[in-house]
Amino acid sequence: MDYTAKLDSALQRLHDEGRYRTFIDIERKKGAFPHATWRRPDGTECPVTVWCGNDYLGMGQHPVVLQAMHEALDATGAGSGGTRNISGTTVYHKRLEAELADLHGKESALLFTSAYIANDATLSTLPKLFPGLIIYSDELNHASMIEGIRRNGGAKRIFKHNDLDDLRAKLEADDPAAPKLIAFESVYSMDGDFGPIEALCDLADEFDALTYIDEVHAVGMYGPRGGGVAERDRLMHRIDIVNGTLAKAYGVMGGYIASSHKMCDAIRSYAPGFIFTTSLPPAVAAGAAASVRHLKADQALRERHQTQAKILKLRLKGLGLPIIDHGSHIVPVIVGDPVHTKQLSDMLLNDYGIYVQPINFPTVPRGTERLRFTPSPVHGPDEMDKLIRALDGLWSHCALNRQDLTA
Repeated sequence: MDYTAKLDSALQRLHDEGRYRTFIDIERKKGAFPHATWRRPDGTECPVTVWCGNDYLGMGQHPVVLQAMHEALDATGAGSGGTRNISGTTVYHKRLEAELADLHGKESALLFTSAYIANDATLSTLPKLFPGLIIYSDELNHASMIEGIRRNGGAKRIFKHNDLDDLRAKLEADDPAAPKLIAFESVYSMDGDFGPIEALCDLADEFDALTYIDEVHAVGMYGPRGGGVAERDRLMHRIDIVNGTLAKAYGVMGGYIASSHKMCDAIRSYAPGFIFTTSLPPAVAAGAAASVRHLKADQALRERHQTQAKILKLRLKGLGLPIIDHGSHIVPVIVGDPVHTKQLSDMLLNDYGIYVQPINFPTVPRGTERLRFTPSPVHGPDEMDKLIRALDGLWSHCALNRQDLTA
C-alpha cells in the first residue's frame, strides 16, 4: 500500500472540487475586534476586518471577561491539572455551572471542553441510561449531534427539517412504550432559521418523549437574560436537556448541558467524553462565568446585535444579492458553486481586507455554497459601508458577475 499516494489522492479530490479548506492566519487585536491582522503566506502582514467570526457580541474582548481571566490566572496558574474526577474540579468550574443552571432555569449544568463534545458525549450516553431509547433527530442537526446519535448504538429516526408531519408519522410508527427523545436546534447555523420549539414540545408531550435542544447559536443573544430562543419564547420549562456553548456569544471556550440534577449526574457518571477529558482551565471557566453573568443583564447589547443584522440584510437585499433571511442574526449569501465561492472569498480578502470564509459541502448541500456573514455590535457603519461597496463591486463588475454566480 502506498499510503502517501492515497493521501495525495484524497487531498487532490478536495482541490479538484474546490472544497479544499484554507486556514487564514489572523491575529486578533484586543480592543479592536472585528479588526485583526492577516499574515499572508509570504510573511507580510495587512489589516483585515473579520466578518465570519462566532464571537457574536464581541465578548472575547470585554473588560469584565478579561479581568476575570487575569484574576483567575494569577490565582491558579494555567491548567486545571486533571479531569473533573481527578483534581480538575475547582471553584471556578462550580461557579460557572451554577451560572449556567440559573441561566436556563434548570437544577444543574455540566461543563465540557466544547459544545461538540457536550452533544456527542450526552447523546451517545443516553441509550445507556434509557435502554431501547429511540432518538428522533432533525435532518439538519449539527454534526456533533449526528455523531453522538450515530455512535450510541441505539435506534434513530431522521425526520425532515422542521417537518412536524414527518416527525409525527415516525413517532406514531414506533412502540408507544419505547423511551423516546426528540433532538433539534433553536437556530440552524447555515440558513439561520428557527426550530418550531413549541410544536416540537407539544409532540413530545403527546408521545411521552424527552426534548433535547441545541441552543449553541442562540445562548447569550436571545431571551431577556440570554438564555436562548427557548427563554425568549417562554418554553424553557418544557425542555429536558439544553446544549449550549461558551465559545460564541460568550466569547471564550467550552460547552455544556443544563438539565435536572439527576440527568446531569447520570451523564457525569456514565459519559466517557466527560469522565476522561481534562477540564477547562480555571481562567477560561472564570472568564466564561463573568461573560454569562454580564450578558444576563445586558439586553441593550443583544438589541444592538439584532439591529446590525437587520441593517446588513436590508443593504444586501438592496443590492439584489441572493440572501437567506429567516429573521435571525445569521446572514448567508448564496453563491451556489464552490470554486466561485472560494474566488469571491479570496478577492474580498486580498483586494478589500474583508475576511469571510467560504462555506462548502459537506457543511451545506452541493449547489448552496455560500458566504456566511455574522454581523456584531462592534461592526460599525464604516465597516458595513466597506463591505457593501466591496460586494457590490465584485458581484456586478468582476468576472464573477451576478449572472455567472446565480446561473
